[in-house]
Amino acid sequence: MNKAADICKHTSSDLLNRVQPIASQQSLREEQLIELVEINSSSLNPQGINEVGEWFANAFNKISHDIERIHLPPWERVDFQGVVQQQTLGDLWRIKKRPHAKYQILLTGHLDTVFPLSSPFQKANRLQAECLNAPGAADMKGGLLVLLSALELLESTPLAQQIGWTVLLNPDEEIGSPSSAAILEEEAKTHDLGLIYEPALPDGNLAGARKGSGNFTCCVHGKAAHAGREPELGRNAINKAAELILELAQLNNARPGLTLNTGMINSGETTNKVPDLAVFKFNIRIETKDDAHWCTQHLETLISQYNEHDGYKAELHGGFGRMPKQLDSQHLALYSLVQEYSKQLNRPLTYAATGGCCDGNNLAAVGLPNVDTLGVRGDFIHSHNEYIQLPSLTDRAQLSALLLLHIAQHGLPFKQSRTGGIK
Repeated sequence: MNKAADICKHTSSDLLNRVQPIASQQSLREEQLIELVEINSSSLNPQGINEVGEWFANAFNKISHDIERIHLPPWERVDFQGVVQQQTLGDLWRIKKRPHAKYQILLTGHLDTVFPLSSPFQKANRLQAECLNAPGAADMKGGLLVLLSALELLESTPLAQQIGWTVLLNPDEEIGSPSSAAILEEEAKTHDLGLIYEPALPDGNLAGARKGSGNFTCCVHGKAAHAGREPELGRNAINKAAELILELAQLNNARPGLTLNTGMINSGETTNKVPDLAVFKFNIRIETKDDAHWCTQHLETLISQYNEHDGYKAELHGGFGRMPKQLDSQHLALYSLVQEYSKQLNRPLTYAATGGCCDGNNLAAVGLPNVDTLGVRGDFIHSHNEYIQLPSLTDRAQLSALLLLHIAQHGLPFKQSRTGGIK
């Protein structure tokens, strides 16, 4: 039996009794979830994001008065005319408690969803007694309620004095956390571990290692001309972009686990004009940090080669915003502890590598061990079929509360070592 299992065996009865009150909140949490999912909080809807953020700030005010609202810089993105635009984002919320306590835990979640104001998917629909279909129910408004329940339980016990915590609620995770990443990484350096409330994998288990991700926009410039009278004077940007896209596709599996997907393209105004601009966007997933360097060099070389073609110019924007999350010994010790307490709740968990990314990548990149799928169970996220298994509002909150109480009582599952030093 490992150390975590041995400790859990001798303390589980007491701690399990302490987290039982969370179950009494199930009906309340369901009502709150329906209220929250019917507030549209698309990444590009700062008003809706701020409404959800204000709701949670008010809820957290019951357990902490150290609440800070942070206006983030705009998100710079290239539109389909090749112009850099400044996209206003919602606000980030930082809530703290006992910043000088022995153990410091960072808990994060995002306020934004992928469903725009124009989406027809805006309302909750109860599919059955324990299943709710709703936008952002699993990803991740349900997870934010789990986070809230776990901390409320912690604060109701004397053990809370051993733990300091910071909650970060960011507005831009679904677009890669471009404006909140610096704050995530800054806080990570002064905490001992991270708990993130992304939804569980479809089978209910945890995500383990994660691939890194880069998002890119390529603008291909040609020369306009009349397609009937003098097409030879034009330089067709669509054709050149198509050549470049096919070359980029050859990067798939050029290194183990590397994938590239061209997901968006826009060009042209009419069929009787040679198009002089084509803009396409693509994503790359990688397994190692070295892959990012290799890809960046390869892309720069490829773009340089295309700029030697007569009458054409290609511009590349973007980069790798999230490095791969790899499981080191600290991560493995933390996951082992989560697994042991999941068994005590009769919901044993395993973990598996995934190609998906989240803020867990950002925290791991600066040395903070974290579990990033402590949110609710559900499936079909990012689609109109997204649903949550409602009982997980309780049992996943109990799991997080058990972790927090264990740390307060027995310490960290690994040697304390903060990259930014003790506050």
